Amino acid sequence: MLFFELIKALILGIVEGLTEFAPVSSTGHMILVDDMWLKSTEFLGSKSAFTFKVVIQLGSVFAAAWIFRHKYFEMFHIGTYAPQHQDGRRSKPRRLKLTHILVGMIPAGVLGLLFDDLIEKYLFSLPTVLIGLFLGAVYMIIADKYSRNVRNPVNVDEISYFQAFVIGLSQAVAMWPGFSRSGSTISTGVLMKLDHKSASDFTFIMAVPVMLAASGLSIVKHYNYIELAHIPFYIVGFLAAFIVGFISIKLFLRLIQNVKLLPFAIYRIVLVVVIAVVYYIIL
Repeated sequence: MLFFELIKALILGIVEGLTEFAPVSSTGHMILVDDMWLKSTEFLGSKSAFTFKVVIQLGSVFAAAWIFRHKYFEMFHIGTYAPQHQDGRRSKPRRLKLTHILVGMIPAGVLGLLFDDLIEKYLFSLPTVLIGLFLGAVYMIIADKYSRNVRNPVNVDEISYFQAFVIGLSQAVAMWPGFSRSGSTISTGVLMKLDHKSASDFTFIMAVPVMLAASGLSIVKHYNYIELAHIPFYIVGFLAAFIVGFISIKLFLRLIQNVKLLPFAIYRIVLVVVIAVVYYIIL
């Protein structure tokens, strides 16, 4: 029994790592996998399952933090320096600042504190996930179509505070499971005239502190569900999410500028149709 529970923890860690920063909704996929396959298992059917999912999400978050560590170092002026001119003056190139991230975090932070319990109670179900997946896909298609007409797109170091705030608003909307944090914020970034790569960079850089805060809040609220007997599941799931997340983020950032968002939107729509047919018609 322990072996099979570890395998299932490994599978959930892999699913989390593959989907957390892809615009397909990791929470949605976790709910789908849990609801349709893993829900009845001894460990994953217990109250500690929610805390387990928070812990493995941290694996993906730490993977993103490591990939973008140099950006965070720049924000805190750690190990960075400005280029020096021949006359001895140092230039101050425009770059993404910590304040941009803080501005982008405000909407999700406020709504998260106000409505976290309601979201957890009413939106974490299969029907609401399917709705979120579909609506998010439509939004991504609209953004991709708009991006074709954008000339001289903005890069990540040219983002204004207004753009950061609007992108942050879309991150708050993505608190609806299935909508996808990255799908929503990348799409909004593209609509705000960023190129796909820069929108993705800003999305991931902004997501790390938001997700760390959200995960920390969830762990504090549900710490009494953590059992020592389940620690091996946490470790396996966390490591799987970190390793797979690191690889998938790297791959996604290489592909996004060329493939755009359309393939992910199509995948989401197909997934909604398949799950709806299987769950509501066949079963």
